[in-house]
Amino acid sequence: MRLSTRNQMDGTVISVTRGEAMAVVRVRLTGGDEITSSITRDAVDDLKLADGVPVKVLIKSTEVTLGVE
Repeated sequence: MRLSTRNQMDGTVISVTRGEAMAVVRVRLTGGDEITSSITRDAVDDLKLADGVPVKVLIKSTEVTLGVE
């Protein structure tokens, strides 16, 4: 699969928490960092996501906002 998304990271699903319509998927990236993604429950089912499943994390955003006090 070739994608135009530049920010691509390999990881492994470490948890899937299902809500009513959405799910929160935690992924441990190669190197140990973790990232969280909120996706639909349908997407979790379609991709067959579960603990231990290897995934490619794709990040495409026009804005990244940070804040501190």
